[in-house]
Amino acid sequence: MSDSDIEMVVAIIRPDKLGDVKKSLAEAGAPSLTVTNVSGRGSQPAKKGQWRGEEYTVDLHQKVKIECVVADIPADDVVDAIADAAHTGEKGDGKVFVLPVSDALQIRTGTVGVDAV
Repeated sequence: MSDSDIEMVVAIIRPDKLGDVKKSLAEAGAPSLTVTNVSGRGSQPAKKGQWRGEEYTVDLHQKVKIECVVADIPADDVVDAIADAAHTGEKGDGKVFVLPVSDALQIRTGTVGVDAV
């Protein structure tokens, strides 16, 4: 495998913004993505609840993790598309990370590098 200009954009967003982000990514030319349901804690405040008379605190909030590997379009375009679609202006909107990918292999065809993405 060889070095290439492949990058992975990872975003943690609110679950209710997933539809908007998918649409925005498709318009930006990055329709391929992986979505995982996750939970986490950040700057979003904890919520208090009550169950069977006992009070409890929920400080792990449900989020969606989106992973998008790009080679043929700039990662900055993907980041902008995600940020614009996921923005509400409130705490808990999420974060976006850009990571370098050293290489890729398409299992079905054996293609490597940028062509595998």
